[in-house]
Amino acid sequence: MRHFLTLKDFTKDEILEIIEVGLEIKKDLKAGIYKEQLKNQTLAMVFEKSSTRTRVSFETGMFQLGGHALFLSNRDIHLGRGEPIKDTARVISSMCDMVMIRTFAQSMIEEFAEYSKVPVINGLTDSFHPVQLLADYMTLVEYNVSENIIAAYVGDGNNMTHSWMILAAKLGFELRIATPKGYEVDAAVLEEAQKIAKTSGAVITTSHDPKEAVKGATVVTTDTWTSMGQEAEKNERIKIFNGFMVDDKLMSLAQKGVKFLHCLPAYRGLEVSEEVFEQHSGIVFDEAENRLHAQKGLMVWLDKQRKNS
Repeated sequence: MRHFLTLKDFTKDEILEIIEVGLEIKKDLKAGIYKEQLKNQTLAMVFEKSSTRTRVSFETGMFQLGGHALFLSNRDIHLGRGEPIKDTARVISSMCDMVMIRTFAQSMIEEFAEYSKVPVINGLTDSFHPVQLLADYMTLVEYNVSENIIAAYVGDGNNMTHSWMILAAKLGFELRIATPKGYEVDAAVLEEAQKIAKTSGAVITTSHDPKEAVKGATVVTTDTWTSMGQEAEKNERIKIFNGFMVDDKLMSLAQKGVKFLHCLPAYRGLEVSEEVFEQHSGIVFDEAENRLHAQKGLMVWLDKQRKNS
């Protein structure tokens, strides 16, 4: 059984294949062609963390593929209210064809997958956000900047940073990360990414200097400074992250034609300036739309793997 819990579990060719499936589905959709590749199948969507893009993209995607999606929050199921994760996994996977989970702990989704009879997709955890990176890379492919990438990540060493590290390590491109002191990436994830990079030829560096990271970059990306569950730290984080806003001055250090990505929601005046965001809003909202297409490609790919296993 193939699950999608982190990009670490996939080869470069498999990642590119999933992207290609998504692009083909998107091409058909834009032409008004709907292929019911998941007809009569059901996706259980378990949300312990709320989200605009994750719910809309998975629910819409499953519908367009001929299936049905169930929205399940903590208020709707016993998960988190006493029932063991393994029991919830056994029950849901006996009735549904696929499960997407958006939660806090990576260990929760890994335990769920261990006991699931059907593919489990990581819709976000505190450690990784792999579906977002599928959409990000699909967007770079569409904008013809997926070759010879020099990516700069400026901001918090969070789940997005970790996922960028694994994508870079798998695909073999350069990634420069700049975080404030005390907000670095997880050391274990960095070590694992560096290990993978030895085979792919990727170059992954970390620093506390946004200018060093962005200089000569072809892609610049960031994320909110205060993620869900960190609201009490917001004011402190704003002070600590001062100097890490992606603004015109910082972007001027990148290569001509640099692309800016943001997984949204974007807080103008904090991690990104209003000017930079609006100047690159076209690609950012294409990136957001590509959550739909990349995830459709992923679900179709996982279903094919299940049927062939």
